[in-house]
Amino acid sequence: MKKTCSITIVGAGLIGQRHAEAIASAESARLCSIVDPSEAAKAHADRLGVRWFTDLGAYLAGEKPDGIIIATPNKMHMENALATIEAGIPTLVEKPIAPDVTSAEQMVRAANSAGIPLLIGHHRRHNPLIHRAKDTIANGHIGDIVVVNAQCWFFKPPEYFDVDWRSQAGGGPVFINLIHDVDLLRYLCGEIKQVQALQSGEMRNNDVEETSVAIVRFESGALGTISVSDSVVSPWSWELTAKENPAYHPTGQFCYLVGGSHGSLELPANRLWRNPAKRSWHEPVEVQTFPASKDDPLVLQIEHFCRVIVGEEVPLVSGLEGLKTLRVIDAMKRSAAAEGATISILQKNV
Repeated sequence: MKKTCSITIVGAGLIGQRHAEAIASAESARLCSIVDPSEAAKAHADRLGVRWFTDLGAYLAGEKPDGIIIATPNKMHMENALATIEAGIPTLVEKPIAPDVTSAEQMVRAANSAGIPLLIGHHRRHNPLIHRAKDTIANGHIGDIVVVNAQCWFFKPPEYFDVDWRSQAGGGPVFINLIHDVDLLRYLCGEIKQVQALQSGEMRNNDVEETSVAIVRFESGALGTISVSDSVVSPWSWELTAKENPAYHPTGQFCYLVGGSHGSLELPANRLWRNPAKRSWHEPVEVQTFPASKDDPLVLQIEHFCRVIVGEEVPLVSGLEGLKTLRVIDAMKRSAAAEGATISILQKNV
């Protein structure tokens, strides 16, 4: 009989609740408990019919589920993950892996030393349309990647910032939203080795950026532009184009363009644009669409987590992968602080 993995969620906020929904839809997992001191978390646990605990340390002293999902605020990721790794429990940490590179490196070293799987919640890599896009690129349909453009534009209403941490350092759209896009660019197009970035926060005057733009250079030699803003009314972001989260109204637009020597790929629609014969701007450009299934990537991530737990697979997004994505975000922030200085990224292991 196929093993059903018992999973505990630490942190019952919006993303923690989405993980609970994903577990309920997954064949290989069951939610056994929620760890979160808030009364709202207790009420949520009661509705789901699972046990509720207020303190992770106390919980780990008496319980050992098959796996733990950490969905607490970013600043708590390292403390929580080190505790679950020390307890010998496979751990999936929501993105970003940690609030800073030093903490992330410590987490990865701890997991490696203990031999405990550490996964990072860059769930978009599990989306079937991303798998299809990666195959399209790997099979040479666009040739060599030359240039990439990623847009992440949307408008967060004033009430979004009623939660204090969202207007404080680390709560801006670079860490919260763009980190997903950077992770996908790394996954699809290869490592980023240089960054030049600028940022601004002049619309709301909070203590965090609301807009950031970057020029990146990939190890392959390809160049790219990346931009994010949470103060723009726009149809061009993953949330509004990928039909991944029912909380957002789909627009039918694109958010990524990957340009190659033999064609270009438009995402998330997976439209491939090519000349049918001679490559030339004087020749017609034809389009071919590569459809993909609409399976929920959060559910697919849970199923994958369970297969990692039982030793059938290795993590698709390991702690090291989460660290490498965070290094690019860190370089963007350092470049912006230095008014667009070029920052080189060394993607070493730990």
